[in-house]
Amino acid sequence: MYRYDEFDAEFVKQRVDQFRDQVQRRVAGELTEDEFKPLRLMNGLYLQLHAYMLRVAIPYGTLSATQMYKLADIADKYDKGYGHFTTRQNIQFNWPKLNDVPDILEELASVEMHAIQTSGNCIRNVTTDQWAGVAADEIEDPRPVCELIRQWSTLNPEFAYLPRKFKIAVTGSSNDRAAVKAHDIGIITHKNENGDIGYEILIGGGLGRTPFIGKTVKKFVGKDRLLAYIEAVMRVYNLQGRRDNKYKARIKILTHETGIEKLSEMIEREFERIDKAQGELELAELNRIESYFEPPQYSSEQDDSTALQQSLEANEQFNYWYNTNVAKHQQPGYAIVNISLKPIEGIPGDATSAQMRLVAQLAEQFSLSEIRVTHEQNLVLPYVKQADLFTLWQQLEQHDLGNSNLGLITDIIACPGLDYCALATARSIPIAQKISKVFADRRKQQDIGKLQINISGCINACGHHHVGNIGILGLDKKGEEYYQITLGGNADENAAIGKITGPGFSKDEIAGAVETVVNTYIENRQTDENFIQTHSRIGDVPFKEALYGPN
Repeated sequence: MYRYDEFDAEFVKQRVDQFRDQVQRRVAGELTEDEFKPLRLMNGLYLQLHAYMLRVAIPYGTLSATQMYKLADIADKYDKGYGHFTTRQNIQFNWPKLNDVPDILEELASVEMHAIQTSGNCIRNVTTDQWAGVAADEIEDPRPVCELIRQWSTLNPEFAYLPRKFKIAVTGSSNDRAAVKAHDIGIITHKNENGDIGYEILIGGGLGRTPFIGKTVKKFVGKDRLLAYIEAVMRVYNLQGRRDNKYKARIKILTHETGIEKLSEMIEREFERIDKAQGELELAELNRIESYFEPPQYSSEQDDSTALQQSLEANEQFNYWYNTNVAKHQQPGYAIVNISLKPIEGIPGDATSAQMRLVAQLAEQFSLSEIRVTHEQNLVLPYVKQADLFTLWQQLEQHDLGNSNLGLITDIIACPGLDYCALATARSIPIAQKISKVFADRRKQQDIGKLQINISGCINACGHHHVGNIGILGLDKKGEEYYQITLGGNADENAAIGKITGPGFSKDEIAGAVETVVNTYIENRQTDENFIQTHSRIGDVPFKEALYGPN
């Protein structure tokens, strides 16, 4: 993991002191809310429906056990005993008091955390594959690139006031687990015919009221020119992006209206203006950062798989969990453990302080004190010995964290919706809870197979409903909450935007409508087909007829 140096520590400390003064001036009435708003947003503080909300950065989703313990303490001391993990690999506290926020930021700083650039028209938290550095299919660990971009973009004066917020994601594998095609800039790692590692750059992806899949603007850029190319993209966007209409200010609109070919020419011209000698400095800095992400000292003990196999054969529940939540590790004898934060009728992404402490404790005991946060709102222990899996699972089970549903229909992604958000037009959480109850039976979930449901409480699409295999968008219809269904969305390397099926359903009807969609899939699927494969083969018509009747 990356560790703060003296500059980092002093910089974050100064930022906390600065914001403490700003809060004091706001409380004293020396700053109006309009004057205070841009200051609080620079520090990740939102004013939500019922209270302030603090969004804490978790760069590329990587946490230490020490940091997780601190988040649990903050949840107890300043909030209501829980936190909400988001689709940006961050954590949100929904109930802090304004006077307490500087103290929270000071406590975060003590464990090398902050809330800088988690809001505002700037480059937000850079996200990546939650299995980075341990995935068996990985070409390169993407975290050093994420850290390079993070350091370059933090308080970069040239890009501090962009036309709109800007999101970057990086994947180190051809199997995209970071949804890079749904970002303003997506970066895909490749190896060319000479064995050199470089990066494909996509631009113009994004969801919200006008969803687009990103388009390739550069097929291959080398390590020594990656940051220069990103800088060129940012300069063109900063100059050409619209500032007169916030709904048309994202780079996806610029890409759509200008055209990828013309925009590519503009970026290439800017790219050529950037001093090529800068590449040597970039490469040296990337090499320095990579040293922080060297593989750990794995155990040299010979792995004995006999005990694991016996546990799998003897315990059906453990077997389900192992086959659903455990992924292949690049190191023999180790496994990637995925912890679902989606219990039946639970709140997707929420973790109590007790659960956070347990995960921190398990990370210390079983995973070299490291934890990952996923953009699907789950957690990961990346360094678990296979011999420890059964003991680990038993402890997770005791604390309602042994849910065997990763990637299944109850592993629902959902924004906080109208229960918290001032922008929302409908609730998301109760809908997720109702749907998970309908599909609570574990064998039914296994039979349905891989299927992603995403729920957003408004058109801003924080629940990424556009790229859910089944997407649900909450809308206000004459004061009543209605829910629109989209089908065929996908967030992986075959990214696609789902299509609207037709009229929406009431809050009492939507869970039944989803069940109808799933039953239609089951009736039409062929052997070994998952939902997205069946939908791609048969199209929307059978689903629409099941939902609304024949035309």
